[in-house]
Amino acid sequence: MFAGNGALYPILGLASCVAFIYLSLRDLSFHAVEPKLTFVERNETQFFVDGRPFYVNGWNSYWLMDQAVEEHSRHRVRAMLHTGAKMGLTVCRTWAFNDGAYHALQVSLGRFDERVFRIFLVSFSCSILFCVPCLDLLALDMVIAEAGKHGIRLLLGLVNNLQAYGGKTQYVKWAWEEGIGLSASNDSFFFDPTIRSYFKIYLKTLLTRKNYLTGVEYRDDPTIFAWELINEPSCMSDPTGDTLQDWLEEMSEYIKSLDRKHLLTVGFEGFYGPTSPREKLDVNPSEWASRLGTDFIRNSKISSIDFTSVHIYPDQFEGKDLDLDEKIKFTSRWVRSHIDDGDRILRKPVMFTEFGLSNKNKDFEHSHRDTFYQAIFNIMHESARKYGSGAGAFIWQLLVGGMEEYNDDYGLVPWERPSIYKLIKEQSCKLTAIRFGQDWSKRSFEEMC
Repeated sequence: MFAGNGALYPILGLASCVAFIYLSLRDLSFHAVEPKLTFVERNETQFFVDGRPFYVNGWNSYWLMDQAVEEHSRHRVRAMLHTGAKMGLTVCRTWAFNDGAYHALQVSLGRFDERVFRIFLVSFSCSILFCVPCLDLLALDMVIAEAGKHGIRLLLGLVNNLQAYGGKTQYVKWAWEEGIGLSASNDSFFFDPTIRSYFKIYLKTLLTRKNYLTGVEYRDDPTIFAWELINEPSCMSDPTGDTLQDWLEEMSEYIKSLDRKHLLTVGFEGFYGPTSPREKLDVNPSEWASRLGTDFIRNSKISSIDFTSVHIYPDQFEGKDLDLDEKIKFTSRWVRSHIDDGDRILRKPVMFTEFGLSNKNKDFEHSHRDTFYQAIFNIMHESARKYGSGAGAFIWQLLVGGMEEYNDDYGLVPWERPSIYKLIKEQSCKLTAIRFGQDWSKRSFEEMC
């Protein structure tokens, strides 16, 4: 009798696990889905989709994968993508990494939740406690699948230079704790060959992953607009920029060896470095910006980098005590300088992948954001009208209600600010009109515009 009951325990455990997964994921579809989007391509300074120029009105919601893990928060992903589509936004920038943090995608060097999932399948034994990590596997799958359903493309970041969600700091910590790291310096992420090899393992695991919900490998999915190599890189231990340049060349070439279909960018803030002309260095917010180990023009010239990325934070770059007019003056010079780089020097599109205005600025009013956003949108529209390299801009950041812990002094819930909501929709309509010309009214944007 006791032996008989004992034999049932693994079966009951498996049944409980399957039931748990089913109930948690009952609203997801588990079958191959043909993507309805097509790949974005580049020809010199222009993006193209289906033979037409493509201009991006985009936004940042870095938290999508994190919120997709658990059922109680998964609705926020759909709500954000639905809202983005309603505003005519075309690309969302979000993280495709979580290194060692809560809901970690990579739990240690070269170890992923995928491994846990496969052990579950092979061993046919599981408990409720061991089933929970299985959900992490499906989080990014779900984000990509949902984005495709809403006609939204994704710009997916691959690692963070900052400590949030692990980043290069976590890689270095792991290597140091395991006794295989050359240095405890964060910058060893760029020069330590062992850490480089582990980062490549991560890249290959992600790019070749088959989406469990769609049956499509990530590298074959046009829902992904592009890969972003690293968010806001810096390597202050080598202000010449040689160390970071070498890392960018190696990693970008490696990504292209795995995936020739998707575009690739770096994730720069846009600071001009030591090889830049004097007139470009003068555009930097201050002398410190040229000593971070980045070198915007030199880095962006790498042949395996398809387009450039720049961030716009006048209150961070120039200071929160400047008045609004001074911030907009800096912003205009900053944006136009980088578009000029794309037009004349790099011959590549320029994407302003983060822009925002802090609500901690001196004498801040919500109307200041309307003015600031409009200034950036106007320059983007002007470049698009001239078929220039200014390919689009991404608000930092948009959220849905009930996400205070994810907010910062730049975030907003769009429908809570009707003037911003209207401004975003108008920009979407303007860029759509340029893209489709006389045919644009036949498209799905007709009702919105």
